[in-house]
Amino acid sequence: MGLLPEIAGGLHVSIPRAGWLISMYALGVVIGAPLLTAACARLPRKAVLVGLTGLFTIGNLLCAIAPNFTFLAVARLITGLPHGAFFGAGAVAAAELAAPHLRARAVSVMFSGLTVANILGVPAATLLGQQLGWRAAMLVVVAIGGLGVLAIARFVPHLPSHPQAGLRHELSAFRSGQLWLALATVVVGCAGLFACYSYITPTLTEVAGFAESSVTVVLALFGVGMTIGNLVGGYAADRALRPSICAAFLLMALALGLFAVTAHARWSAALTVVLIGVFGFAVVPTVQTLVLQKARNAPTLASATVQGAFNLANAQGAFLGGLALSAGFGWTSPTLVGAVLATAGCAIAVASWALDRRGGEPSRVAAVAAGEAPRQQVH
Repeated sequence: MGLLPEIAGGLHVSIPRAGWLISMYALGVVIGAPLLTAACARLPRKAVLVGLTGLFTIGNLLCAIAPNFTFLAVARLITGLPHGAFFGAGAVAAAELAAPHLRARAVSVMFSGLTVANILGVPAATLLGQQLGWRAAMLVVVAIGGLGVLAIARFVPHLPSHPQAGLRHELSAFRSGQLWLALATVVVGCAGLFACYSYITPTLTEVAGFAESSVTVVLALFGVGMTIGNLVGGYAADRALRPSICAAFLLMALALGLFAVTAHARWSAALTVVLIGVFGFAVVPTVQTLVLQKARNAPTLASATVQGAFNLANAQGAFLGGLALSAGFGWTSPTLVGAVLATAGCAIAVASWALDRRGGEPSRVAAVAAGEAPRQQVH
């Protein structure tokens, strides 16, 4: 996202069209999450994590050498294919390694890698792209991906697949209406975050008046907010799952709406960006935990599918935000689109909560994977 201006200039396309590259990656996640998860269902999770990280690394290499926009769009699609399956398997692995009452926090710790990457990776990639070009930033990601493969192979313990693993068993989780409502909450509500964040760099430069060199600092602040929100969301989910989900979406909607006003001054824009990161990523461990809870004994495909839902939200948010820009509504229009989407997500979450209470389904995180004791415990 921080490289959009450089990619647009290097490939001679508009920034809204360059935003399609975000959507292509996200669509790759949507396609790859169920297909790769099903293909890997009977494999040990450690081998799956290593293989998927390797595929991600190869995809980024194709991005770095892309000769034109079309090739880059296809490469982005390929790069996104392993994303959902990776985070799905990773979330299940984290939950299995933790004691039952700490599983939401274990999932949030696993996802903290993603948030810390936004503190360091996104600003560093933006700065590197500004100085050496976007291809250099992609090559750095290739190197980091290679290190990731080695780290997983060395440090992740052996986690065998579930004895009943298989596509039919995993699909049984989708009989739950609450699971579908959770996915709908993500697709609609989290699109609000991505409608804003997909165009955060030009908004900060064109509206707030930040110099390009200063944008990296603001993106790092966003990453700090993401990290705080992710950890707070994990803690809150272990204590009050449903209220935490609803509150996170409502506060995200308020922060996005506020940004349309505060973006006109640098200090207030930076502060609001932090709040958007906090509330936007407080959603991640809460919804992920809800999905693991509703999937019960067939969590892997459901967990991967929620990553597909997050990235469908990414694609939808980038697309709708781009439509607002293309229609001439100005650089703050994507954040207003985002506020509407986050409010709709909150409404779905509230309705789902009400139906859950009426149906008497369990609402405690301790019910996650209730039929399967963790193979190893970390206290």
